[in-house]
Amino acid sequence: MKKKIELMKKIERELIDFKQSPLYKYRIENKFFPVVGEGSLNSKIMFVGEAPGKKEAQTGKPFCGASGKFLDIMLVSVNLKREDVYITNIVKDRPEDNRDPSAEEIKLYGPFLDRQIEIIQPKIIATLGRFSFEYVMRHFGLENQIEPISKAHGKSYAYGKVKIIPLYHPAVALYNGGMREILLKDFKILNKW
Repeated sequence: MKKKIELMKKIERELIDFKQSPLYKYRIENKFFPVVGEGSLNSKIMFVGEAPGKKEAQTGKPFCGASGKFLDIMLVSVNLKREDVYITNIVKDRPEDNRDPSAEEIKLYGPFLDRQIEIIQPKIIATLGRFSFEYVMRHFGLENQIEPISKAHGKSYAYGKVKIIPLYHPAVALYNGGMREILLKDFKILNKW
């Protein structure tokens, strides 16, 4: 466990000084933090979002805003505690104006996520949104199985012993209340393992 903590701290130090990122200057100007991730480093389940929002960048904690509150509700619905899973994003710094992460940003930050996956060795990677779904599928060489998130959500894709579970991003439920039930239903797949 000590080694895992050291490896995560190394990632955090690198991200704090990640001047190669086009988002670095924006982070510094706004006194934001990089959002590395949080939770159990021994978790069997890893949640991967897309990029931090404003509240996340202000605190350095993933999914602590409105989307995070709904994520917490979904976790409780399948008897999971936030501290027992690991939650992170592909892009670790907040894109301006809450825009989608660019392909360049995903490429720059992706290796940090790859290292986190290697450290944690999750059995399930639950992706939250289309960007993280596509990235994780490519990471495991499953690009030929990528589908639109509207078709992929709630399914399971296998890479050896690792299951990839694409889910809608919790923010979808904030913009469209009718999606809440779909998200809650999709989360039930996590109870199978």
